[in-house]
Amino acid sequence: MATDFFEHQDIARRNTTRLVILFALAVLAIIVSIELLLVATMGYLGRDPMTGAIDWSLAANPQLLGVAVVGTLIVVGGGSLFKIAQLRGGGRVVAEELGGRRLNPDTTVPSEQQLLNVVEEMAIASGTPTPPVYLLDREEGINAFAAGFTPQDAVIGVTRGTAERLTRDELQGVIAHEFSHIFNGDMRLNIRLIGLLHGILIIGMLGYFVLRMGAFSGYRGRRSREGGNPLPLLALGAGLMVVGFFGTFFGNLIKAAVSRQREFLADASAVQFTRQPEGIAGALKKIGGFLKGSKVQSPNAPEASHMFFGRATSGLSGLFSTHPPLPERIRRIEPSWDGALPQLAPRTDAGVAAPRGVAGVAGLAGVAGLAGAEPLDRGLGQRMTRAIDQVGQPSEAHMRYAARLLEGLPKAIVNAAHEPYGARALVYALLLDREAEPRRRQLAHLSAAADPGVYQETLRLTSRIEALDVRTRLPLLDMALPALRALTRPQYQLFKQNVAALVRADDTIDLFEWSLHRILLHDLETDYVKVTPARAQHRTLAPVQVQCELLLSKLAYAGHGDVAAAQNAFEQAVQSLGLPRARLRRADECGLEALDAALATLDKTAPQVKRQILKAAIVCITADRTVTATEAELLRAISASLGCPMPPVLLA
Repeated sequence: MATDFFEHQDIARRNTTRLVILFALAVLAIIVSIELLLVATMGYLGRDPMTGAIDWSLAANPQLLGVAVVGTLIVVGGGSLFKIAQLRGGGRVVAEELGGRRLNPDTTVPSEQQLLNVVEEMAIASGTPTPPVYLLDREEGINAFAAGFTPQDAVIGVTRGTAERLTRDELQGVIAHEFSHIFNGDMRLNIRLIGLLHGILIIGMLGYFVLRMGAFSGYRGRRSREGGNPLPLLALGAGLMVVGFFGTFFGNLIKAAVSRQREFLADASAVQFTRQPEGIAGALKKIGGFLKGSKVQSPNAPEASHMFFGRATSGLSGLFSTHPPLPERIRRIEPSWDGALPQLAPRTDAGVAAPRGVAGVAGLAGVAGLAGAEPLDRGLGQRMTRAIDQVGQPSEAHMRYAARLLEGLPKAIVNAAHEPYGARALVYALLLDREAEPRRRQLAHLSAAADPGVYQETLRLTSRIEALDVRTRLPLLDMALPALRALTRPQYQLFKQNVAALVRADDTIDLFEWSLHRILLHDLETDYVKVTPARAQHRTLAPVQVQCELLLSKLAYAGHGDVAAAQNAFEQAVQSLGLPRARLRRADECGLEALDAALATLDKTAPQVKRQILKAAIVCITADRTVTATEAELLRAISASLGCPMPPVLLA
């Protein structure tokens, strides 16, 4: 059976544990090496000047061990923590260090438009916030990367060669490969690798500094005719450089071993997402036939080499390569490949963007239906359960759906979603009440508190937003997130306050308002507030039974008209979880604040426990054999709150 999102999360957690163990062993080896180096240096300093005999009592001083242990931990640990703290800003920091320029959604360059279109389609198809796209303008090689700690702070980086030399299908394959890294927990592991290797590298840098000091002191000693002996410092510096070299050597060996298998998995996921193996295979072939290959010229490329789609640096291959050989990758995707590689010439169609939703989905059948505003009385349980299996693994139907949705949106709405003024106005318009009195209060608040330009844009967009199918509401929010991330901190704080005021204006918070607000804060807070990603603290359901009861009770009341129906839905859901003595909570116990607190706790469960919770949520929603758009949006908000990117719910 194919590995799914939740299993990938478990694998990523185990890989992180192995990485920590290997790093601890490497640090232990460095401590032993430095201890031996200090013993030799101190023994040399304590030798008898007449006989040359070494005073081993000085060399065996137990304080040396303390110096070796404490010094190594300070240097390696401090260097690693410093580097990881530098990268705490998420993928944006990595992209900028590599020379990336953030693309504006309103770019007029066709190749850049095409790149943004493909990323946006993939994000909507997978149910993730659309990541900002960075273009490495000076890089002619064909390469790309995904960087960040979580999907909320992830970015996609693409070289100029990739944007200009790949067809739309090939570009879609590369972007799908990078989205796989976003889904599968690879990005956080990649950043930790950068930090840990940087800590080991500092040992060698310290040795170089000590060596220079020894050489300089020897030079001064000769000039002043003093008897200072630089040899101990020179030997210590050289020894530290050797220790740093071998530490970096084995660190790169670990990095290569961790990286190679993940590239195979990401290639396979890209084929699964797009159902077009010739796309990603074609991109790999072009790398092989291109003079520049996948080389990245940035001086920071070596430390981030394991993040890239293809080999970013030249040098030793085999055990030290962060990527499998190109022929092996191609043959795993296309077993009948004859070994021929295209010789790239200047493209005659370079920079010509294919229309949205055409090139990427040509010849495919119509998109499956999404749950709409009216209940659909069908056999939904099995199909809805498949939605859990598609978390982090969108299908070709989701890709078709995303392309068709984007193709059908009015240009004015798309343009608004792509720039900060319009994105704020779009969110405000989505939250405006249909009832006259609450809407009057909402508009009065915006008139007084919002930026005047944003307020006028809200008025202009309102009628257009209301004319749209309700199924476009959350995809529109996904599209607007990159523009909202461009807000300054004061702009974001005002926007956040206005959203909260609009939600509270009618004295009740409906489930759509809660879903939108929840997704919005979940995806934006990491850009403006230091948010530590939740760690798995609960491996079973027992410690979180109360929170499960509260969540399922809320779903039961939300989707069923009377208490008896809610009780039936709740019982079916808890039966699927196997919770003993679970009880349906009273409606007044299931307020949205209580739901927020419950989700915060459930986010700290292990991936396989989250799978169980989401399946129980689906059982609860489908107990009456109907699914509404509001219920689908609620499920998406719950899934996002648990860190599980759920594609749009498609019902066919």
